[in-house]
Amino acid sequence: MKIAASLVAALAAALVPLSAAAQSWPSKPIRVIVPYGAGGTSDILARQLGPKITESTGQTVIVENKPGANGNVGAEFVSKSAPDGYTVLLADIGALCISPSVYPKLPFDPLKDFAPVVMVSYSPHVLAVHPSVPVATVKELVDYAKAKPGQLNFAISGTGGAPHLAGIEFAQRTGVKWAYIPYKGGAPAVADVVAGQANVLFNGMLATYPQVKNGKLKALAVSSAKRVASAPDLPTVAERCRASKPAPGRAWSPRRARRAKWWPG
Repeated sequence: MKIAASLVAALAAALVPLSAAAQSWPSKPIRVIVPYGAGGTSDILARQLGPKITESTGQTVIVENKPGANGNVGAEFVSKSAPDGYTVLLADIGALCISPSVYPKLPFDPLKDFAPVVMVSYSPHVLAVHPSVPVATVKELVDYAKAKPGQLNFAISGTGGAPHLAGIEFAQRTGVKWAYIPYKGGAPAVADVVAGQANVLFNGMLATYPQVKNGKLKALAVSSAKRVASAPDLPTVAERCRASKPAPGRAWSPRRARRAKWWPG
């Protein structure tokens, strides 16, 4: 896997200023901290990458979930870990880009406390509803929500996260009103929409689309600027809303390591 190889090369390159460390790294297990619960997009990616990193390095990769506060709990943990290249954060846009804008004070500095290593993936969000919601298109969802203002429950992976902001912007653009139900991660949000406890959500495609394929959710659109090759029949939100810009909710998952003082800034 090219991503795993890139990660290993990047971490090793970061150790070049300390030649002894570069020669011995990795000499012990590598911890990948996922700042969200099990079953979400970041967790799936981490567990797919782990074995490939092990193949490349010969060292065990331990994936640890440390959810909470829109990814901030896990990010803080990594920011306070030893800056030796053995504890890395697999983060999305939430903790690193959104949190500084929505939280008045963070226990870490996304720019100073971390160093980027490699981009792992780009995953658009899927706008999906429970099969009982009588809509098949974005326009039908908008019309239905307007006819029942405040009656649809919108599941979100956490307050202030990318899915939450995607829901807010979608609602502002279309004039709908719904109730936001926060969960501790994308997986429980998806599970509750599947169970019919919530009605609609924006969530990462990697974790959500399998439920669409097995018929437990109805996908209405994808948040990317263009249609996704793996789901060519799924329109974009921009297509259906005739928007000039792609809808929000695009998720990217970089891998960041605790910054050592000798890493280039």
